[in-house]
Amino acid sequence: MKIRSGLTALVVVLAGLMAGAAPGAAATTMSAATGAPYCGITWGSAPKAAGTLSDAPLVDVRVGRHDCFDRVVFEFAGPVSGHTVGYGETWTEGEGLPLSPYTAGDELLRVSLQAPAYDDGHVGTVPYRVGEHVANLLRHPTLRDVVFGGSFEGYTTFAVGVRARLPFRVTVLAGPGTHSRIVLDVAHRWQQ
Repeated sequence: MKIRSGLTALVVVLAGLMAGAAPGAAATTMSAATGAPYCGITWGSAPKAAGTLSDAPLVDVRVGRHDCFDRVVFEFAGPVSGHTVGYGETWTEGEGLPLSPYTAGDELLRVSLQAPAYDDGHVGTVPYRVGEHVANLLRHPTLRDVVFGGSFEGYTTFAVGVRARLPFRVTVLAGPGTHSRIVLDVAHRWQQ
């Protein structure tokens, strides 16, 4: 009888331990089911903002393809660090017109650069007009469009169309020379 009571107690204790371990086991199984981050990317898709306003003008916008992400580079004739980037509607600077009807892609990244696209004489420093598509994105897995939203009172806006809501990062780089760059990378996928 004592052995049977001891075994029953042991079974009850083991069942309790197994029940306590179940949430951890479920979490491990769930994380294995969702897959590993794509290329180790852990950027997320939350808005990103940093830096301050600058008077160094935008002089170039270019795009590139990489193994794990597509890239948009905004180059300035001087030090610039101010930016706000996040998913959502993008409006033209000064007029406030929505750019989503004119931008390809299922999701829109709103890129606000805290620097003008004109010089001290208010002459444009990039060859784009408001609403113009500024890059050829043929063969880019993620990027679908880059549309100029204008520049007003020291702020410059772009709508970046992407194929889906994907992780992204924003990096500020010095150079070349006295120039600086704000770089937007958008991952090709969330997970492996």
